Amino acid sequence: MDKNRTAEQSLIVLGMTAEKGRWLLVLVGLLINVCLGSIYAFSVFRKPLEGLWDITSSQSGYPFMVFLAVFAIVMPLAGNLIAQWGPRKTTMLGGMLVGIGWIAASFSPDILTLTILYGVIGGTGVGIVYGCPIAVIAKWFPLKSGLAIGLTVMGFGISALVTAPLMKAMIDNPDIGIMNTFLYSGIAFGVIITLLAQLLSFPAAKWTSAESEATATAILPALNLSRQEMLETPSFYALWATYTIGCLAGLMAIGIASPVGTEVAKLDATMAALAVSLFAIFNGLGRPIFGTITDKLGPKNTAMLSFTLIFAASLLMFFFGQENAMLYVVAFCILWMCLGGWLALAPTSTGIFFGKQYYAQNYGVVYTAYGAGAILGTLISGNIKDITGSYLDAFPIVAGLALLGIIIAALGLNPVKRQ
Repeated sequence: MDKNRTAEQSLIVLGMTAEKGRWLLVLVGLLINVCLGSIYAFSVFRKPLEGLWDITSSQSGYPFMVFLAVFAIVMPLAGNLIAQWGPRKTTMLGGMLVGIGWIAASFSPDILTLTILYGVIGGTGVGIVYGCPIAVIAKWFPLKSGLAIGLTVMGFGISALVTAPLMKAMIDNPDIGIMNTFLYSGIAFGVIITLLAQLLSFPAAKWTSAESEATATAILPALNLSRQEMLETPSFYALWATYTIGCLAGLMAIGIASPVGTEVAKLDATMAALAVSLFAIFNGLGRPIFGTITDKLGPKNTAMLSFTLIFAASLLMFFFGQENAMLYVVAFCILWMCLGGWLALAPTSTGIFFGKQYYAQNYGVVYTAYGAGAILGTLISGNIKDITGSYLDAFPIVAGLALLGIIIAALGLNPVKRQ
């Protein structure tokens, strides 16, 4: 109970009631996610590393690839840690590992060492921290948490817009350079995450928000399922499958956005790069937008809306995207927005279907769909390009998967009934 009282006391110290102060926690979560999402800015290191160590473009991508893989593996394991330690201590541990990973990477003599130090240690840190702000916000917003969760995870999506220019400026500065950029970034991220962690706490067990007092019996989940109980429900598998499809489409779009822009839409390299920056904005905005829609329409209808947009964007790109810059931009804005949307829709749905008591453990398992989507999306787009010579032929497959997603959502994304 001391830990819970501290949560509300910390808000009172800042001159806020718990009701208003919980929105401060959304800002805290967003800022933490900006630090974590700096992994999306790793591309600014690749060319300098290739020149520094005389390595291939494939080799320069190893740290990024390992980082994301470790992140996805650690995420479900961290759920138990949040339940045992609380979000503050868990975030501090993860934040220190994030900082250590970046700092240690600055001493790397080769790409293999950098991959281990940055990819494994840094990826572990992000995997530990990522679920903490989401779990906190889910409990502080017992009803209609979609907007709050969407704003929290928006920081991860827009991070590269902030961190990439800063890191590139440091790399290009002869007084700093490549390796010192890792060093200074690690110090900054470690300090910022550790300080922000001090405000992360769950509300007291008896605390209720103003809206939940009025409508708790009508809207709150009828039951709170443990991880094992969740795995025994059809709703979990429907959510996991739809989340996988949503991430597959979005992560594939992220991975091929630039080459499709130059090879298919026939943009020059500069315009393609500007287009990717625009897509990143839509990716960030998709999180609060779809979070809000989930609050209003529920998981099933929101998922079906997302897949309808993915289906339309995929067919639009396939049939009319050749040498059409405008349709390319429209289609990829939709696909990137829908990926961001799923990163708010899925955590919100987890709370709606399975309750908030075991939220951290449950969403950790649901989040493995993100890793599955990343692998499948990369394999599909890469193999289609190798077989047909064009990324364009991947879009009918994505459209077909979107139709499958609509069917799964319509049949399976239902509230869990009490036995």
